[in-house]
Amino acid sequence: MSTYVIRSVDRTAFLAGLRELVDFLTANSAVVVPRHASVIVLVDAADPAGRRAGVESVAAPLGVPTEDIGLGYFDARRDFGPVSFGAVGVPPEDRQ
Repeated sequence: MSTYVIRSVDRTAFLAGLRELVDFLTANSAVVVPRHASVIVLVDAADPAGRRAGVESVAAPLGVPTEDIGLGYFDARRDFGPVSFGAVGVPPEDRQ
């Protein structure tokens, strides 16, 4: 069986940070916002099957398919207006 690691953080802290960002941007209309933003969960696995499985574990609750985007990369994203949330599986040789 392939194994994978999802780089994640405390859910409560992450959600609090998003709320803090929304509150800040709401209160400071002079701050420019991007046209599009992405929040990406990185999946580490040594082999393609593990990367796909890790991305699929994020894609399933989002209700989106996992795409093989070539060269050992896998991707799944769901858009919420101009903000996308998803996961990417990156081959070990391309991680920094």
